[in-house]
Amino acid sequence: MNPAEYARMHAMEDWYWWFVARRAATAQFVRDFAPPERPLRILDAGCGTGGMLDLYSGWPDAVATGADMSQEALNFSRQRGHQRLVGADLTLLPFRSGSFDVVTAMDVVEHVPDDGRALAEISRVLRPGGIFVASVPAYQFLWGPHDEALHHCRRYSSGQFQKLIHDSGLRVEKQTYLLTALFPAAAAMRLATRKRQRKDAAAGLPPVSPAVNRMLIGFQAAELAVARRASLPFGLTVLAVARKPVPVRVTHPALEEGVVAPAMP
Repeated sequence: MNPAEYARMHAMEDWYWWFVARRAATAQFVRDFAPPERPLRILDAGCGTGGMLDLYSGWPDAVATGADMSQEALNFSRQRGHQRLVGADLTLLPFRSGSFDVVTAMDVVEHVPDDGRALAEISRVLRPGGIFVASVPAYQFLWGPHDEALHHCRRYSSGQFQKLIHDSGLRVEKQTYLLTALFPAAAAMRLATRKRQRKDAAAGLPPVSPAVNRMLIGFQAAELAVARRASLPFGLTVLAVARKPVPVRVTHPALEEGVVAPAMP
């Protein structure tokens, strides 16, 4: 990601509607699908400047760790008072297998050249029964200066992201598009700016008035309430919740005692 974008993110993520809505969606789906054991051991993979870690720090039943390969991002997280931070490549996480109950990766996987290896590592560090909650930008045809500024490698359709997750050994339990109502206008703006030169590339976070910002936060909260009940058919973001299968011990007398079979998808 362009270095200037970390400072911009740090300055905006506490109040700007897009960041607020993304945190709210992440928190809601973690609460909806997380395993019952407490405290929840959470890894925020690609923690950036620490916005999600701030949210998790307010949960008395959770212990969160942040990982990011950018030292600049981790420095911003430290400024927020977070200490459980690790510099790490998503394709080579420095944690034991089964270390976490929850892994979140919000708008992170699209930055990784080998996204299949990244998902395999996330699956490895999840304990059986643990969940992975992730969002990625939708639709390759919307590629533009926003993606270049953030050093994305790709955008995804819902089907592409689901296959990526499935190939890692996780099983998708919920998948939906988000930012659906805003899709037509935002898509038109993205397509109109596709010819902007790379040197002028910047993340697409247009300024809004405080009143409009509050309105958009409320609007996205209403859309999230719908998305919890019915998966939305299109949008600017794909969000998925996937679970690591729990091995099932086979007790059939014809099989060798102690054989463990994977859970059926």
